[in-house]
Amino acid sequence: MDGVPNVTTADAASAVRNPLAFIAARWTPDPRTVRRAALTALVMSVVIVVTGGAVRLTGSGLGCPTWPKCTDDSLTNTSEMGIHGVIEFGNRMLTYVLCAAVGWAIIAARSQKPFRRSLTRLGWAQFWIVMGNAILGGIVVLVGLNPYTVAAHFLLSTALIAVATVMWQRTREGDAAPRPLVGKAVQQLVWALVVVSVLLIAVGTVVTGAGPHAGDSSEVERMPLDWETVSKAHAVLAWVVVTLAFALWFVLKAVDAPRAPLSRTRDLFLVLLAQGAVGYVQYFTDLPEILVGLHMFGSCLVWIATLRVLLALRERPEEPAGVPGPAAEATLTRA
Repeated sequence: MDGVPNVTTADAASAVRNPLAFIAARWTPDPRTVRRAALTALVMSVVIVVTGGAVRLTGSGLGCPTWPKCTDDSLTNTSEMGIHGVIEFGNRMLTYVLCAAVGWAIIAARSQKPFRRSLTRLGWAQFWIVMGNAILGGIVVLVGLNPYTVAAHFLLSTALIAVATVMWQRTREGDAAPRPLVGKAVQQLVWALVVVSVLLIAVGTVVTGAGPHAGDSSEVERMPLDWETVSKAHAVLAWVVVTLAFALWFVLKAVDAPRAPLSRTRDLFLVLLAQGAVGYVQYFTDLPEILVGLHMFGSCLVWIATLRVLLALRERPEEPAGVPGPAAEATLTRA
């Protein structure tokens, strides 16, 4: 059995000064480890959205009535707060699990050889979005679940999913300049699909803000809009996205596009159909909580599938291996 290596004072100082560089100098993860770390961060970004939806749908949004503590006198929920306190505090604790997943992705990306600065930056972008959204979540509680802050909270979570999806994709690619796999017209069609998808998600937050699920059993402010009218606008946008996805698949087949864009467009189309079915069923059954939660989960899948279509329009091969010069080595040392 190998002995425990000695840690010198200089090693300890180096670890304190730059822990990521200290770990990277002593560990090189397998590429699969980096991909799994990025995927874990993506999965947790979806989980936190779904559990946040569960908080709202169970009326537990003010289960912990203040922030950052659960109550003025307690950091955690108390037995007197009942199930609502457990649900809200549990969701807050999941933020730490999300932070751990994002931290693991950052460490794995930073330790990969050769060093990929773009990949590490995507990890740090997730970290700062999580921190910003945690603060925004506290503001949501402090302002009594104001629907506009709730909508912003969800949209920032959507941005987190976008960055996590890009990072996961980048772990499976190289760092060479991207090479387009389709023509300009197809790229423009996909960007139109992305833009309408963003509008679909944004209007979905308005449906939530004007709808009956306020997030707490007490009287909570709602957006002063007719819920059914906004829901119909949301449905129209959903049909536009479905139409664009079908048109894209047809065009890709016509131009004999590579397999990746075709398969991801097919996946998006299937996810959209499933999401649409859930949306219509929940609308005509007076919004049962379980279906609303499933619809929130579906919105995350639609967003991920849309981004994967966009990312499939190009390829990024690995850069030719070379011997880094002194300037490159200095850069790696400082990073």
